[in-house]
Amino acid sequence: MQVRFDLLPRLTRASLIAMLLGVATAMSACAPLVLGSAVGGALMVTDRRTSGTQVEDQGIELKAANRLREALGKDSHVNVTAYNRVILLTGEVAREADKITAEQVAAGTENVRSVVNELVVAGVSSLASRSSDIWVLGKVKATFVDAREVQANAFKVVVERGEVFLMGMVTEREARYAGELAASVKGVHKVVKVLHIITEDELARKQPAPPAAANNR
Repeated sequence: MQVRFDLLPRLTRASLIAMLLGVATAMSACAPLVLGSAVGGALMVTDRRTSGTQVEDQGIELKAANRLREALGKDSHVNVTAYNRVILLTGEVAREADKITAEQVAAGTENVRSVVNELVVAGVSSLASRSSDIWVLGKVKATFVDAREVQANAFKVVVERGEVFLMGMVTEREARYAGELAASVKGVHKVVKVLHIITEDELARKQPAPPAAANNR
């Protein structure tokens, strides 16, 4: 079943956000703080990628994350987020050489088109920092849900140390609005767009067809 955020009443949408934040909280010790087109099996929403690409991206994330753990060990905290076969690396590594290694490992994963390396050389983030990121994540997504200018589930949102990373297949108009909305949220230090820009015509072709009107007899 597919759920359209923009068709849900405010109370229901708030409940969904709360549920998703609960999932993020439970997973925060070992997973990137991501809330986007899908969160595990808890919720399925409209996605502008094909179903095949969605599955492929999930496979890329799993393969790259496993290889990075083997290559870097426990001194690093590296999150892998894939969208449309582009990998976003966020988190912390102990050395500059580890940052280079991480990018090489990610790029070597099957079916990856490119890698955006946003890793920082620093100590592993604290529980307090990750908890703050969860709060920021929820606020950003709630802001998207309430905005008419963007389709919330067109964006995959990643938060690391107060920095918001936006992934998705969107128009220039949507990218601009989303960036402004994310930057307006308290606790956001920086917004980084890792977006696949499409035209308004391409967006129109990706929208689901309206339901056929029933024949009145």
